[in-house]
Amino acid sequence: MAKEKKLLPDGGGDNGKENARIIVRDVPEKECAILALTTTEQARPGILIVDDEREELRFLTDLLRRQLYHVRTACDGMEGYQAALASPPDLILLDVRMPGLDGFAACRLLKANPVTRHIPVIFLSALDEPDERVAGLAMGGVDFVAKPYHPAEVFARVRIHLELAGLRRAQAPPSLPVMPAPHDPDEVVANAAMRLIDDNLGAALTLASIARSLGTYEKRLSQVFRRHAGVTVFGYLGEARIRRGRQLLSDTDLTVQQIAEQTGFSSAANFATAFREQTDTTPTAYRQAMRRQGALS
Repeated sequence: MAKEKKLLPDGGGDNGKENARIIVRDVPEKECAILALTTTEQARPGILIVDDEREELRFLTDLLRRQLYHVRTACDGMEGYQAALASPPDLILLDVRMPGLDGFAACRLLKANPVTRHIPVIFLSALDEPDERVAGLAMGGVDFVAKPYHPAEVFARVRIHLELAGLRRAQAPPSLPVMPAPHDPDEVVANAAMRLIDDNLGAALTLASIARSLGTYEKRLSQVFRRHAGVTVFGYLGEARIRRGRQLLSDTDLTVQQIAEQTGFSSAANFATAFREQTDTTPTAYRQAMRRQGALS
């Protein structure tokens, strides 16, 4: 136990002179704990937990604070995104299903922003659906933790991804410290929208569904997309579908019908018409030309 030493006057003694005696007083353990936390605050990994369920938020917070992590919380996706921007944590635990801006939408914004794209995101989900896990990993998440939580699993996954992030930082080539450029919220939305479109070319995308997936509204999405991408949302979607179609024609043996399905067209004929409008050739002729070119090289 810590001790505190004080010198207090004592009027005793044979010669009537003041002598000094040492009085030792115990310092309460609580004060020691506060001192230790204060001096190590900067060294503690920071974790941001985003979940709209108060009880689950409290459970995870208590669990991780007992491991001496520095924990902050947010109750919805937009609040979590703004908290990460204001003070980037070392790791984010992000619930998938929340009202308003859900976990996937928040992750898209985090990964489209240069200030936060490096932060590992672990999704929290009550559903054990492979499609949901694949979607989360494809958009930049590093892992999933299933609800209800098993403390040992939470500790293990958090520790592993904090260690991996530390290794990546240690292995990065040395460079001069650079202050991150101020992020443009509109550019982040436009970049996130382009990433969402590129990852979902086979889906029936609408302006409303894209805006909802990014926590914004249609008018704003249309304005910022045209400003930063130089085309409309659907102009970009059409170009991206044909760009993917060209890649599939060149690199795979998929039929034109299969490629049409993978790029969001209702039929091979519709794909061929759109392909001809953008490339001035048919899908079959394009594939043959690419293979002749490959044979000559």
